[in-house]
Amino acid sequence: MPLDFTKHFVAVPTEFNLRNNTGCSWKVTVKLMNGRVTLDQGWATYTVVYQIKIGYMVTFKLLTPDTLKVIIFDEDGIEVVNKYGKHDEA
Repeated sequence: MPLDFTKHFVAVPTEFNLRNNTGCSWKVTVKLMNGRVTLDQGWATYTVVYQIKIGYMVTFKLLTPDTLKVIIFDEDGIEVVNKYGKHDEA
């Protein structure tokens, strides 16, 4: 996460809810690493479940202090829309 982005927080949360374009939500923890805020636990599983591949572009928009909207685009710049019914089991 760019440091310019984190300056918008009074305190960076320890967790974020990632909300996708179908309204599904996913929880990830946040970790400070090498002076940068990174998505940690939950992020690797998220990338597998949503099939994010090398060459895809992922955008994040801050909706609330602890919720980010995530939009995934494939190699052709087309928005990827995935809906999985069993998020809690992933």
